[in-house]
Amino acid sequence: MSFHEMVITVRAVNRASAQFSRIQSDAESLTTRVKSLGSALAGIGATGVAIGHIAQQFGILSAEQARAFNSAMMVVSVMGLFMRTSWGVAVAQKVYAVACWIATAAQNALNISYATFLALTGVGIAVIVAAAAARWSFASRMNAATASMKEYNAAMAETPGHSRSIQRAGEEEYHRRGIEY
Repeated sequence: MSFHEMVITVRAVNRASAQFSRIQSDAESLTTRVKSLGSALAGIGATGVAIGHIAQQFGILSAEQARAFNSAMMVVSVMGLFMRTSWGVAVAQKVYAVACWIATAAQNALNISYATFLALTGVGIAVIVAAAAARWSFASRMNAATASMKEYNAAMAETPGHSRSIQRAGEEEYHRRGIEY
């Protein structure tokens, strides 16, 4: 291995190391936020349990209602405590990764639909312009053909009948009777 190859390798590691450091800091930040949320949930659950006991003592809640409310608040508290553990953080990171994947898929779908809209809009406009150009071309050709026929008919009307063409025997009889062939 030459010295030049070592320099390239070291530069590649250094460039990649910055991204790895960024990913690590993002993961640590997410861990801190998840643990903070877990602490808040544990506090809300514990507070809810205390409120349930007080509400039962003052007669606001019956024994069954207080038991159901306290059970729900204990579940919230346990979820908060679980989120503070490494397993809880791992689960939260997996959920976050799935949510990011869903958001990315949705964004890609929106980008694709927007790109399709732009492409179809552009193609649609191009088709309309092409159709208008073809219609104008056809109309101008038809106008030229009509003008040519009018000029031909006007010239034929001025030409004497016997010099127009060779007449077949019996053709005058057909014209006299109004039969065209």
